[in-house]
Formats: sequence, C-alpha cells, structure tokens
Amino acid sequence: MSGHSKWATIKHKKGALDAKRGKIFTRLIKEISIAAKSGGDPDTNPRLRTAIAAAKAENMPADNIKRAIQRGTGELPGATYEEFMLEGYGPGGVAVLLDINTDNRNRTVSEIRHVFGKNGGNMASAGAVAYLFHKKGDIVIPKTAAKEDDLMGIVLEAGADDLKDDGENWEVITDPSSFETVVEAVKKAGIQPVSASVAMIPQNYIKLEGQHATTMIRLIEALEEHDDVQNVHANFDIDQKLLEEVAT
Repeated sequence: MSGHSKWATIKHKKGALDAKRGKIFTRLIKEISIAAKSGGDPDTNPRLRTAIAAAKAENMPADNIKRAIQRGTGELPGATYEEFMLEGYGPGGVAVLLDINTDNRNRTVSEIRHVFGKNGGNMASAGAVAYLFHKKGDIVIPKTAAKEDDLMGIVLEAGADDLKDDGENWEVITDPSSFETVVEAVKKAGIQPVSASVAMIPQNYIKLEGQHATTMIRLIEALEEHDDVQNVHANFDIDQKLLEEVAT
C-alpha cells in the first residue's frame, strides 16, 4: 500500500483544522501564474484549468484568480517565477522529489538544503531519485464514498489506468492526459475525492517504522511548510495508525 494516498488523507484532515489559508493561496497563485505563461485561456490550457479548479476548491476569491492569471500572462506586473525540481533522501533511504516555484533559485536551494539537514535528510544531485517516480494522475477516494465495483466501472470507462485498494481509500491512477476526464466522471457520479492531482507517483515504496517514520513525517512537513515548495513526492510507506499519531 502506498504512503501517498495515506498522506493525502492526513493532510486533508489536518487542513480542515489548520489556519494556513494564506500559505495555500500563495502556492495556488504561483501555480496559476506559471500555468498562465502558456496562455491565459483555461479552455485551451489544461494546466491552468486544473490550477483554477484547485483554487476554487479552496474558496479563493475570483479576483485573486484573475490577478494571478494576468501576472502570468504579463498583463499585470509581478514576480517572475522559475520552476524546477530538487531531489533528496529522507530517513531509511526514502527518495524525495520536490516541485519548486521561486523567484530566487540560489536562496531556495540553500534553504531547502538546510531543511533536509535539520530534519534527518540530505540533498541529492539532479537525477539521483527522479527515475524512481513516474508522472500520473492520482485521485484518492474514501472507501465510504463508493463501492469498488461501481467506482471501477466509472473510472475505467472514463479512461483510468488502475484502481488500487489502499486501506481506507481507493486510489485511482490515470495517464496525465486522462486525468481531467476521470475526475469529472467521478464528481458527476456524486463522489467527492479527498485529493486529485497530477503527481509524481513512486514505482515502489520503502516501509518505515519507529524513529525513521517519525523523522520522515517531520521532514515532509518541514518541506511542505516552505513557501517555494509546491509539491513534495516521496516513496515512503508508514502504518496508517502511526501516521495519524505522528502527523496530528
């Protein structure tokens, strides 16, 4: 079973309690602005369309979304963001892949290296762990929201690659090109995902227990707290109960 689905569920539960709306908005605004560089019309720009949907799901005001698009297209002045990946290792040899959006590469790299070192991990060179992941649409759905046979029929007909049993959740895997179609089919059926994103999914997972598990969660949380980190991907697997205890 994957740690990705479990961690997505934990973050969803925490998000309902944490007062971090400002940080969420900051990340979403960056993503919208970067996506809009390729065109400000969401009808012809799938990445922008997905970013806007994510912003609306977080109740971001329409004016904020509009300004973020205009900064991306150059209609409004604003910071110029650079997009790249950073790689590293966590406790137990866990591979960590970070999506970075920043207006100052040197500052961000230095700060992320410090976060790794302070929390039991270390930075790695480009290409060190990226090969362990593949880009896929990932939709996490609580088992309480749908029966397996019903959900299987919906997602496969919409073009999904696979439906996995991940403990408390169903995890739907899609090709990035089919992601939006599958999400729309799920929601049209009255099923609300815990999370839905195009992410770097690990090809295999490393099981962590004890201190390694605790340290790994602290590292992930510290990385996600950094303003320039858009997404954190890692190939760890931790027992659901321990994950909830450590992350709350």
